[in-house]
Amino acid sequence: MSKNAQPVSPTKNFFAGGFGGVCLVFAGHPLDTIKVRLQTQPKPSPGQPPLYSGTFDCFRKTLLREGVRGLYKGMAAPIVGVTPMFAVCFFGFGLGIKLQQKHPGDVLAYPQLFAAGMLSGVFTTGIMAPGERIKCLLQIQAASGEVKYAGPMDCMKQLYKANGIRGIYKGTVLTLMRDVPASGMYFMTYEWLKNILTPEGRSPSELSVPSVLFAGGMAGIFNWAVAIPPDVLKSRFQTAPEGKYPHGFRDVLRELIREEGVASLYKGFTAVMLRAFPANAACFLGFEVALKFLNWVSERLKFITGC
Repeated sequence: MSKNAQPVSPTKNFFAGGFGGVCLVFAGHPLDTIKVRLQTQPKPSPGQPPLYSGTFDCFRKTLLREGVRGLYKGMAAPIVGVTPMFAVCFFGFGLGIKLQQKHPGDVLAYPQLFAAGMLSGVFTTGIMAPGERIKCLLQIQAASGEVKYAGPMDCMKQLYKANGIRGIYKGTVLTLMRDVPASGMYFMTYEWLKNILTPEGRSPSELSVPSVLFAGGMAGIFNWAVAIPPDVLKSRFQTAPEGKYPHGFRDVLRELIREEGVASLYKGFTAVMLRAFPANAACFLGFEVALKFLNWVSERLKFITGC
C-alpha cells in the first residue's frame, strides 16, 4: 500500500509536471538522439560493418562529425511538446488518483497507482505522437547527411502537405502501446520507492533530494524496461518511407524478427538505460521542487486572503 495520504491536486500536478518535463529533456536528449540513430540505422550490406557498432561508437561518431550540437538535434520539437505533454501526464496521474479516491487523501494500493499511471499515458499520446514523429525524422536526417527538413516547423509543414494530419500522427497506435503500460509502471515504481525510502513516521513529501533522484531515476529504468520493444517498432515505423509498412506495426515486427531476430526489439537498450536514470531523476526532482513551490504559494495566498 502507498503511504502517500496527502491530498492530490491535478492542477498543481499539471504545472509542476510541465517543469519536470523541461528538466527531463535537457538532461536526457543527447542519449535519446543516440537511441534513435541506433534503432533506425540501416541493415549493413553483406560483409560490411554496421554504421554504428554500439552506443559508445554512435556517441563518438556523432561528436566527431557534428560536435555537441549534433547530440541536441531535434530538441526543439520535444521542448515545445514536452512542457504540455508532461503537464498533461502528471495531471492525468493526479486525476487517476482522485477518480479512485472516495475521500481526499485516501491511501491507494499499488495496482490503483498503476491504473492511474496508465490513464496518464492515454492523456499524453495526442501530444506525444506528433512530437516523436518530428523528433525521430530530424534525428535520423542529421545522421544520414541528407537535409530534407529545415527544422521542426518545416518538417511538420512537409508532413501535412504530403499526407495531411495522418502524416503528422503516424505511429499513434504504437505510441499508445508504448506509453500506457510504461506510464503505469513509471508512476507505480516512483511511489513504491518513495514509500520504501521514507523513514518511519515521516511523510514521502519530506524525502531528501538524493532519495527523490534515486526514486525518479529507477522509475525511469522500470518505465523503459516495459517501453523499449514498442519504442523500437515506433521509431522504425515513424521514420519509414510512406507505404513501406501497409499493415502498420505488424509489418515492422515481422521484418525485424525475420531479418535481425528478437534481440532487435531491444536496439538502443544501453543508450535508453543510460539516459533513463539521469533524465527521469531530473524530471521528478523538478516536479517535486515545483510542487513544493506551488504549495507554498497556495499557503501564502490563503494566509493573505484569510481563507
